Amino acid sequence: MKRLLKINAADNVAVAIADDLKKGETLDIDGRPITLLEDIVRGHKVALYDLAEGENVVKYGYPIGHTTAPVKQGAWIHSHNLKTNLRDDLEYTYAPQTYKIDYAKRDELRVMGYLRKNDTMGIRNELWIVPSVGCVNGQAQAIAERVKRECDCSHLDDVRVYTHNYGCSQLGEDHANTQHALAALVKHPNAGAVLVLGLGCENNQIASFKEVIGEWDDERVKFLIAQEVEDEIEEGVRICKELVEKTRADKRQPLPLSYLRVGLKCGGSDGFSGITANPLVGLFSDWLIAQGGTTVLTEVPEMFGAETILMNRAADRAVFDSTVCLINDFKGYFRKYDQPIYENPSPGNKKGGITTLEEKSLGCVQKGGAQQVVDVLTYCQPIVKQGLNLLQAPGNDLVAASSLALSGCQIVLFTTGRGTPFGAFVPTMKISTNTQLSQFKRNWIDFNAGTMVEDEEPQAVLERLIDKILATVDGEPLKHEKTGFKEIAIFKTGVTL
Repeated sequence: MKRLLKINAADNVAVAIADDLKKGETLDIDGRPITLLEDIVRGHKVALYDLAEGENVVKYGYPIGHTTAPVKQGAWIHSHNLKTNLRDDLEYTYAPQTYKIDYAKRDELRVMGYLRKNDTMGIRNELWIVPSVGCVNGQAQAIAERVKRECDCSHLDDVRVYTHNYGCSQLGEDHANTQHALAALVKHPNAGAVLVLGLGCENNQIASFKEVIGEWDDERVKFLIAQEVEDEIEEGVRICKELVEKTRADKRQPLPLSYLRVGLKCGGSDGFSGITANPLVGLFSDWLIAQGGTTVLTEVPEMFGAETILMNRAADRAVFDSTVCLINDFKGYFRKYDQPIYENPSPGNKKGGITTLEEKSLGCVQKGGAQQVVDVLTYCQPIVKQGLNLLQAPGNDLVAASSLALSGCQIVLFTTGRGTPFGAFVPTMKISTNTQLSQFKRNWIDFNAGTMVEDEEPQAVLERLIDKILATVDGEPLKHEKTGFKEIAIFKTGVTL
């Protein structure tokens, strides 16, 4: 196995892909010997040439920042001698590019899903209780526990309350965000039935909340206001028992892959994220779109520095303009709260070998593959176009993963170099960037992409990933589903009264 990896022919750094690179060791890169001037940790960068102070450091074929001091060939490059090039808003020019995608459409492929009345597909059949306000979280939990004790729910994948702290004391756009998020949760196709539990005096009044929801299946979505009944738990249990019976006849049926919508997310990234797991997910995204399916990429702050790659793949000028607004509006969001725009990567990212936001972003956007960008969605906006979509949401793992699901994704692919146990309210597949993590955290990781820098060809890894994803869609539970670690996180903006 290689010990140092040069990713792109234009790069002037290489990445350590072995654990024990020691000072004085000489390694071959492109037929040139490189002698290490210090120990290099796996995932971190080594200078392939002497670099002057202020010279651009190039990785993935793009600058990831500039040196803050002269760097000798074989030296470690990280936060002590590399700084971002990013600054204020940029002027962007639409320079459309297209890439040849070689995946053939396989019309015989089907997934086993639940076809809903509105012609969407659920990949789970669950009973959800959705509080309209955090004040009734406890009552909702009590209802769910009684339903699980008193009903035969063996035909359901889960009975779950999605607690949150919002629904009251919010104003303007912040209040609207909460309403749209909860409305999207109520209508998500992975829910076979939903009870919306309100208090009665909250800002998110059930009457106005119904207007935000719009159309719903009134046989599967029921509402209860706690202040209007003597015993809301008893009444809630009664309603849920009826909903359980309503879902009893639901069956999976073979459906085309065009029904499948997959969210793309990374978290706890490391120096391998842009080498293994993220490019692998990008290959899957291209493959699924070729089958008629849809993928959604978010984490807008982790597009900064790599946004032109996405802009140049915009399907038309309108999508390009929307992508420019997506980027600049999110920078404005940071400024609105007097926060630095480029306060990234995180301590864990840096420990794993990522130094600058450009470096992190260039790895992050690889999850979007090479297909055209067909649409740009605002927070909680439903998917309407087949293909690769961009979504307005922050980089925070729980908020971003929830946002993908709230726009209609039935499953989220979550690549990680550090690992995390959480799960969104839809199946959240953890894909490790390195084999060591997959072995150490077997109870967290669902799929290992680390073999891409070991002895397995990328196409073979992709085939395994496709099989794993389709099995998950067909009902095979992921690690976080087995542990019950599932939740929703709403994008909070604005004051609290």
